[in-house]
Amino acid sequence: MFRAPWLADEDELLAPEPDGPETPRRWRPRWFRPGRRVGPKTLAVFSRQLAVLLDAGLPLLQGLDILSIQGQHAGLRAILLEVRSEVEAGAGLAEAMKRRPRAFNDLYVNLVAAGEASGALHPVMDRLATHIEKVAKLRNQVRSALTYPAAILAVASAVVFLILWKVIPVFRHLFADLGGDLPFLTRLVVGVSEFIGAYVLVLLGGAAATVFAASRLLRTRQGRQWADRLVLRLPLVGKLLQRIVVGRACRTLSVLLASGIPILDALKTTAGAAGNTVVAEALETVRHEVEQGGSIHAALRATNVFPTMLCQIVYVGEQTGKLSPMLNRIADFYEEEVDTDVDSLMKLLEPALITILGVVIGGIVISMYLPMYSALTRIG
Repeated sequence: MFRAPWLADEDELLAPEPDGPETPRRWRPRWFRPGRRVGPKTLAVFSRQLAVLLDAGLPLLQGLDILSIQGQHAGLRAILLEVRSEVEAGAGLAEAMKRRPRAFNDLYVNLVAAGEASGALHPVMDRLATHIEKVAKLRNQVRSALTYPAAILAVASAVVFLILWKVIPVFRHLFADLGGDLPFLTRLVVGVSEFIGAYVLVLLGGAAATVFAASRLLRTRQGRQWADRLVLRLPLVGKLLQRIVVGRACRTLSVLLASGIPILDALKTTAGAAGNTVVAEALETVRHEVEQGGSIHAALRATNVFPTMLCQIVYVGEQTGKLSPMLNRIADFYEEEVDTDVDSLMKLLEPALITILGVVIGGIVISMYLPMYSALTRIG
């Protein structure tokens, strides 16, 4: 049985080989799987194509057959062949997809089930494609905006480390030949260089151990909760991340409600797809309060996690019976806010990074020239 990871949120590896079992395959390490990465774009394209085929009047089996043959992603084609076989044997589409939780998450399965129950699968698939595209676009926008400053910071840090480790020791011998007392700045830089030279293996090993320990910690529930709380409290970035997570939750809940999913099930699915444990736990609390007969807006407000404006708009949606459109509007609003925040953050980060790097590298250069200047002054 082929298995595949979830395709919607992160690029993952699909398990099935694109070739049939009769095709001989060379052994490769587990980490080497060329051409097998699948992201949200692939799932969105599949959803859109299936919606078009169903809207054109093709039966579901024929649509799955076409996409399992014509699809561009080999791993997804293999999964669709299995899904088609199970549907042909009498299973529902949502039921077949649910057996592959690493390929189709609860949000996807629940929406497909709602579409099958209502007899309107093609608009649900179209809605799913739009939802995945918008979430992926937002994530890629933020990722691309932060990649440049992160790359600059990483390269600059490596350059400074190499200068302190390899270049400064050469100057240290020159300073010893010059004689005299070294300026404070020079002594500071030389001291840091000596420390790095003496403990470079310890420092590199400690850095590797820290990264490994952090990655292991983030895989635990407690570690993930701590990290999610921390990032939401960070200056500048915290507000941006909160808008991203809350906006995605609003979009998800809107799509679920528009597809006829009951509010309790919709809240549960939205919590599972939140991408942040703080928001997920808050949504679970909201679900519990609503199950006890409370209103959604009051439960949202009581968590102290969601913005006041969101609670007010949800209140209006509850009063007018148009909660799904209201949530969709607030999601659009948060996406626009994220655009503005990203632009503002980039305008702030770039000059700040340049200034910090200029001060650090300039300070190192000046510290190397100060003893020479002092020696020339003494000679003069």
